[in-house]
Amino acid sequence: MDLLSLIPDNIAEVLVEIQAFTELRRRILYSNIRNVDLPGFVPQDMPVREFAEVLNSAVAEHLRNRRLLFRDTPNITFGSNNSTRIRPVVDTQAHSLLQRSRDEYMELQVNKLLENALNRKVAVELLRQKCGACSGTMEWNVDMALAGDDSPEKSSTPCDTVE
Repeated sequence: MDLLSLIPDNIAEVLVEIQAFTELRRRILYSNIRNVDLPGFVPQDMPVREFAEVLNSAVAEHLRNRRLLFRDTPNITFGSNNSTRIRPVVDTQAHSLLQRSRDEYMELQVNKLLENALNRKVAVELLRQKCGACSGTMEWNVDMALAGDDSPEKSSTPCDTVE
């Protein structure tokens, strides 16, 4: 059974969004580890569930109406030219854990980094497989930034994207 035939046509766009999201999340999680000793530090995370709901909604819309439609949420905004802004949220669970046990807090951050790396790796591999089946002329330029960043990070074309 060819699993690629079951994937919606716009899967490359979804996978590029996932890759960019996981890169931003990696930056936030590393910051949570680096800044743990700063007075008044409050850990943050990306709105993972919110992002997953946005993707689920977009894919459902594609299956219903053959169009991929990303809808804004309180923390995720889609702009022109495939730009996306994401506002990190306070990680109340991590903050509470940090107050009780620094070791458990660090373990949580490392586990989140590992989960995030796995999600990115899966998206990269699916994109490689999809691009192997598509023409090399397809281009998806996506700008994704943390809300408040001055300059969005640009991705390369999905067929050229590497870990």
